[in-house]
Amino acid sequence: MQCHISVPFLLGLTQLWPCQPASSQPRGPGDNSPSFLSRAKRGWVWNQFYVQEEQPVIDPVLIGQLKSDSDRKDGSFQYILTGDGAGSTFVIDEKHGDIFLTKKLDREEKSFYTLRGQVIDRNTKLAVEPESEFIVKVQDINDNEPRFLDGPYVASIPEMSPEGTSVIQVTARDDDDPSYGNSARLLYSILHGQPYFSVEPTTGVIRISSQMDRETKDQYLVIIQAKDMVGQMGGLSGTTTVIINLSDVNDNMPLFQQKLYHMTVSESAAIGTSIGVVMADDSDIGENAEVIYLIEEDGSHAFDIIIDNETQEGIVILKKKLDYERQRHYSIRAQVINRYIDERFVQNGALGDTTIIKIKVEDADEPPEFLSPDYVMGVPEDASVGSYVGTVTARDPDVAGNPVRYSITGSSSLQRMFSINRQNGTIITTKPLDREMAAWHNLTVSATETKNPWKVSEVSVHIRVLDVNDHAPEFSQYYETYVCENANADQLIETISAIDGDDSVEDHHFYFYMSPEAIINSNFTVKDNQDNTAAILTRKSGFSRQEQPVFYVPILIEDNGIPSLTSTNTLTINVCDCNVNGSTHSCHYGALMFSMGFSTEALITILACTLTLLVVVLVILSLRQRRKPTLFPDKGEEFRENIVRYDDEGGGEEDTEAFDIAALRTRTVMRERKTRQAITTEIRSLYRQSLQVGPDSAVFREFIAEKLEEANSDPCAPPYDSLQTYAFEGQGSLTGSLSSLGSSVSDQDQNYDYLSELGPRFQKLASLYSSSGRAKN
Repeated sequence: MQCHISVPFLLGLTQLWPCQPASSQPRGPGDNSPSFLSRAKRGWVWNQFYVQEEQPVIDPVLIGQLKSDSDRKDGSFQYILTGDGAGSTFVIDEKHGDIFLTKKLDREEKSFYTLRGQVIDRNTKLAVEPESEFIVKVQDINDNEPRFLDGPYVASIPEMSPEGTSVIQVTARDDDDPSYGNSARLLYSILHGQPYFSVEPTTGVIRISSQMDRETKDQYLVIIQAKDMVGQMGGLSGTTTVIINLSDVNDNMPLFQQKLYHMTVSESAAIGTSIGVVMADDSDIGENAEVIYLIEEDGSHAFDIIIDNETQEGIVILKKKLDYERQRHYSIRAQVINRYIDERFVQNGALGDTTIIKIKVEDADEPPEFLSPDYVMGVPEDASVGSYVGTVTARDPDVAGNPVRYSITGSSSLQRMFSINRQNGTIITTKPLDREMAAWHNLTVSATETKNPWKVSEVSVHIRVLDVNDHAPEFSQYYETYVCENANADQLIETISAIDGDDSVEDHHFYFYMSPEAIINSNFTVKDNQDNTAAILTRKSGFSRQEQPVFYVPILIEDNGIPSLTSTNTLTINVCDCNVNGSTHSCHYGALMFSMGFSTEALITILACTLTLLVVVLVILSLRQRRKPTLFPDKGEEFRENIVRYDDEGGGEEDTEAFDIAALRTRTVMRERKTRQAITTEIRSLYRQSLQVGPDSAVFREFIAEKLEEANSDPCAPPYDSLQTYAFEGQGSLTGSLSSLGSSVSDQDQNYDYLSELGPRFQKLASLYSSSGRAKN
């Protein structure tokens, strides 16, 4: 088989396929002759086809032919093509095996096609040759320009960077075949941005060609070109832009806007007052432009400069009070430097700029000034009225030197104890002083200019009252003790101590001893312990309550003041009956209370309080009794004192029919409303019978029924028996009218016993009803 190819290049290796010789005959079953193997000659040879991309196709273009050696050109063979693009992009002449291209190809879309060829016998439909695979490769041409997929680019580089510093790398992409020709081989060049920048031709790295100053120009536009075909003529190219920003470095020092500043300030200005503003400019930005203002040593004691972080201004403030009379002009040198200094850009060792600030002090009418910020004076507590205490002095600091007048301000009580000379400031006492009442007196003295009373200054004066020994020592507490009848000689009875109201220069020291007149017949002795305490001891053994139940021992106490003072204090000792352990069994009244922990004064106080409380209780009870309201406030006029008294004690706690026990409860407790118990059957019967006595009047019956119902339903009925009387005549009463107005016989005695006229039945009803205790007056 031969292969006819119409393309100019054929690449590939020959592939051999075994084929069956046409002259070979099959062996029969009885053929025992040896068989000979033979290699068949290849049927056809396949080569690789090349098709150039972007080739215009108007009519199908022959790109190759398939042909079998067995083909006798009689049309008995059929050639078949399958695979990528078979039947559309590639077609085959089934009779002759010619392969045609039907449309233009693009290597960037598909760089090769895999096809399979086969030939069969049209009559037998059997394969004449085995199926074979071949490749149609699309050959590249330079039809794609380079493209920068990541552009445009933005980069940043510090200003003043040295030459050759890398800025950024740009990369272009070419879709042509890099393995075929130079279509995808690129070279980079710079179109715009010289002489400040350059680009490496093969890598696309952009570098600095010369130093740049951000303060001159802070942004640059660079245009980079990428060209294929190694930059040769006819190559395609693409461009991109690179924006390069210069970041700031601290390469500029700040400079004052003025070399000389003039300011004024009043001598009365308070510390911290703003005097003026200085300003320095820095060409840098951000933190590189932040500055600090300093004042050189010659003026820093009176002034200072603080910075406004928003405006970067330097505010000159007053650091201490000024005095026009002492210094009227100041000339200070101020310096400005960067807060963050870059040593690479320090010029000749200078960190910043300097300027001169001249400050003029203006005179002001100032208040008087005291020679001392405060005064401490002392005066003895026994000083007489009018004694000298001390002197305060103030002066007018102004040039005029106006006179000053003094006065004591503040507490009126202090003004009554001390006075001050208005002209010279001398302070004297006006009342006696007592250190034990007040050891210190704090005055406020004011000084006022005579020509300007609004100018006032004040100063504190602390006067200490010096102590003198004017208080004799005394017992530190009230002492009342006891001695047992069976006490032995030299037995400790009590340990006493003393106090002194004076303020001793040295530590207090007290001396204890028995009064001289009491030593002779004394049954006790005093032992000074030399530690401001003393021990009371017995001088003899055995004491008798019957002979002398109480001893009063006078004890002298002397202090160490100059001159020393002495006082006599009495110790009370009660004689008690004690057991062998020294515990008391019984004493006289005072000793008993002492053993219980009560002194005589405490006992008297308790008794007085008890009596007072008793009197108060009696008074309250009396007032309550007077204010107690009447039990019958609503019907006082109807009460006829018809009270029936019974000496019957009743049926005890089980008798619940006599009266309602709830009425005995205190009035402050809310009583439950209870329905009255029904009247017994006998009372009801008498009541019905009583209605038949007297006139037959419906008004009378209705009145009696209403009154009984009112009494039965009243929860506040008194707990004692009572009789309800009804002064109701009604109509047709047998007793007639009780009034004398309508009586024809006015001089005759009227019978007011109208109740008896109602008959014995009604009297019995009234009596029983009264005994039930259920009616109310």
